[in-house]
Amino acid sequence: MIKVENITRRYGDFAAVDNVSFAISPGEIVGLLGHNGAGKTTIMKMITGYLEPTSGTITVGDREIGTDRRSIQQEIGYLPENCPVYPEMTVFDYLDYAAALHGLGEAERAPLIARAIARTELQDKAIKPIATLSRGYRQRTGVAQAILHNPAILILDEPTNGLDPTQIQHMRGLITKLAEHSTVIISTHILQEVQAICDRVIILKDGKKALDSRLDALRTEGRLLLSVGAQAGEALTFLGTLAGVSQAVPVSTSQTGPGTTYALTLAALENRHEATAAIARAVHDKGWQLYSLGFEARNLETVFAEISVHEGGKV
Repeated sequence: MIKVENITRRYGDFAAVDNVSFAISPGEIVGLLGHNGAGKTTIMKMITGYLEPTSGTITVGDREIGTDRRSIQQEIGYLPENCPVYPEMTVFDYLDYAAALHGLGEAERAPLIARAIARTELQDKAIKPIATLSRGYRQRTGVAQAILHNPAILILDEPTNGLDPTQIQHMRGLITKLAEHSTVIISTHILQEVQAICDRVIILKDGKKALDSRLDALRTEGRLLLSVGAQAGEALTFLGTLAGVSQAVPVSTSQTGPGTTYALTLAALENRHEATAAIARAVHDKGWQLYSLGFEARNLETVFAEISVHEGGKV
């Protein structure tokens, strides 16, 4: 398990990361999501040991990055931002050099390099200088370097940056496959990237953690929307006092049908279907017309939009 506790990274008076905590279990694919400058890359650098936190601790298993940095780094595969590589080297030579840095013996390097090249579909580029490669192939070379030593933890900073749509699909499939044996942390500012491959999302805003949730949980947190034919004041008061309802507010919708629509926040999400049935019965018992009933569509896009809106309604 990776455990990040109250980490802060300051540059003078500026906090790039401000008191962030989270834990990641083995086998999870976690997306660090946020606008540019939100703190994603800084957190990744601190987890990998390339940057020290100003305060706070990072542990992997029972080891702390500040005291066991080298042993932890041996278990990490890391693709840094902008994929730094040596352009004068061929792909194979670069991977052989990376394997040597990981402490791999000469006898075991060749099969590991061949496997990494095959996984990233670099066979046709293996003996070409990196300087001659497109941005997408350079990115794949960086990923091949990260997975070369079969790491238990894989940290990828913008892994699909520069890839075309076909390459993106391949990379997503590769990351999903790698997660069968590795814990994967991905940083991105692309919502579709997280939705396509991640189990969980941590959204950062201005260096702070704004959200930490599994994606399947996000889809079950939407409010209950219902339209009823009743006096607005009476309906609002009645709905707000129903068992299992923690809040009721009127909302505007695009529908043009009869009745007024209300959004109900349910107190216990695990029993939301039972609560919905009870609410429908209560409305029926009041003698009101129930015109529509259903859960609000809430996904990563709507949640990210809510978090991204600053005071005054400006993004």
